[in-house]
Amino acid sequence: MLPRLKKRAEFLMANKAPYQARGGVVIQARKRDDGTDAIRLGFTATKKIGGATLRNRAKRRLREAARLLTPEYGRAGHDYVFIARATTLERDWQGLLDDVKRALIRLSPKD
Repeated sequence: MLPRLKKRAEFLMANKAPYQARGGVVIQARKRDDGTDAIRLGFTATKKIGGATLRNRAKRRLREAARLLTPEYGRAGHDYVFIARATTLERDWQGLLDDVKRALIRLSPKD
């Protein structure tokens, strides 16, 4: 299990970072300068998505996609914030995985 972002200040710092928007998700990536290699994840869904039940379902889908793909495509020492979009719930599972994978690859720093 990857560490989670929980404090509002952590989400606000990631808000100023580079991001990638795909069909079913927006991912913000912020490089931390705290000397640790941990990848931390945060998840959010606005009320535009719907009621609490729909927002929770969207975040569950994003958490599972992040669990599967972030260890391989995420970068050590970064915070990632996954933001649900209106299409997150409608997107088929493979399409959502492709969106997350492409966004994570694009957010990877050029070595």
